[in-house]
Amino acid sequence: MARSPLDADGAEAGPLIFLVAGEASGDNLAGRLMAALKRKTGERVRFAGVGGPAMVREGLDSLFPMGELSLMGLAEILPHLPRILRRLRQTVAEIERLAPDAVVTVDSPEFSFRVARRIGRLGVPRVHYVAPHVWAWRPRRARKLAHCLDHLLALLPFEPRFFEGSGLPCSFVGHPVLEAGAERGDGAAFRARHGIAPDATVVSVLPGSRHTEVRRLLPVFAQAVRRLGRNRPELTVAVATVEAVRDEVTAAVRAWPMPTIVVTEPAEKYDAFAASRAAVAKSGTVTLELALAGVPMVVCYKVSPVTAFLARRLVSVDHVALVNLLADRQVAPELLQAACTPQAIVEAVEPLLADEAERAAQLSGFREVVARLGGVSPAPSERAAKVVLEVIQRRNTAESRRPAAIKVP
Repeated sequence: MARSPLDADGAEAGPLIFLVAGEASGDNLAGRLMAALKRKTGERVRFAGVGGPAMVREGLDSLFPMGELSLMGLAEILPHLPRILRRLRQTVAEIERLAPDAVVTVDSPEFSFRVARRIGRLGVPRVHYVAPHVWAWRPRRARKLAHCLDHLLALLPFEPRFFEGSGLPCSFVGHPVLEAGAERGDGAAFRARHGIAPDATVVSVLPGSRHTEVRRLLPVFAQAVRRLGRNRPELTVAVATVEAVRDEVTAAVRAWPMPTIVVTEPAEKYDAFAASRAAVAKSGTVTLELALAGVPMVVCYKVSPVTAFLARRLVSVDHVALVNLLADRQVAPELLQAACTPQAIVEAVEPLLADEAERAAQLSGFREVVARLGGVSPAPSERAAKVVLEVIQRRNTAESRRPAAIKVP
């Protein structure tokens, strides 16, 4: 690879980092990483790649719309496979053309690892952010990953030992939820903005960030909240989602019989959490956000029958929700596949609204989970940026090139 070009002042420009994110959570994670990289390099860092709104705010000109990659599960991906393969070839060609100092792929393993394998011949350091959960369902795959990645950034404290045992360097950088501000929501302000009475019951509903998730979960959630509302005329529902599916969600909840507020901005979402008595949530990172915010929850998930059939034969862990995985026990109820029914949700949510002992048990478990995620200083994004820059430095040194102008605190 050629050295970084000179900038307008005649000084050597900072490293060029090519990032790839394929969904909203990865976009937010990569956006924070980009901000941390700018801080650590004194703004002397350049970006290219594929991402969404958070990455665009940090200076990325996305190669194509990130939403084209926001798919999950075999049955969901197959109809879009030709387009995904076309975008894969386009991404690899752009990396080859730009010859970046590093490629950082963020989550979305189905796409990310195909990119990583195809660029191996280029000698570009390949860093993947968010360790795939192969420890849960495909432990042998860890050795294969060691051949297509140079470094792995892990969110969970038990992951480095697993991956390093397979020959893949791995750093625990902490979970980004720790710096998202989920615990700083203002419930009173949320109620005031939306005209919600102080004694009204608010329930947060979180149907996911992918179209496939929304289509499978939101109809079930709709029936559940209707049943909750029959006994709770004061019920207000806050539906938290992302811009990519906002229109779909807004159209779906328009007919709900109780006051329903759709929120997409993180700060507004956390205010909604602070105002909520309980939550019905899709399994994922949001369960950790709710744990930080201290909102008792019921965790739900549904995938296609084909994906579920394969998962049942491959998954080797006892829990799916991150809060339960970290606690190593069931802190929050999990309603998966056939168990995810409106009546089951109602029966799991009602005790969280009315029974203080049930609420206290979950809140105690949440404190345990947050403690296991590690401290918040330095922030996870700062730790991740430090590792990425160190990987670049090591490669530069190994190739006997003059190191890029990077100072790693």
